[in-house]
Amino acid sequence: MILEIATIEVKDGASADFEAAVRAATPCFQRARGCKGLALRRSVEQPNRYFLVVTWETLEDHTVHFRNSPDFQEWRQLAGPFMAAPPSVEHNTLALTAF
Repeated sequence: MILEIATIEVKDGASADFEAAVRAATPCFQRARGCKGLALRRSVEQPNRYFLVVTWETLEDHTVHFRNSPDFQEWRQLAGPFMAAPPSVEHNTLALTAF
């Protein structure tokens, strides 16, 4: 499994609209090949900073199949207007579960 973590800075005053846009875009991710889950987390210290956490079966499910799909375009059309800058995206795998 691959965990995508997208750090997203949202425009001042746009948090509620951004959260609603992510909710509206959820079906785009549900339809995506290899997408196993999505969560949106909000920073306590930086309230305009969000972390979109998406679980993918493979890296290519995200970087090739989803990013080249109409659903990716729909996701960006819905949420993009509320972003202050393009997201910073990293992919990772589990290295350790301690407890």
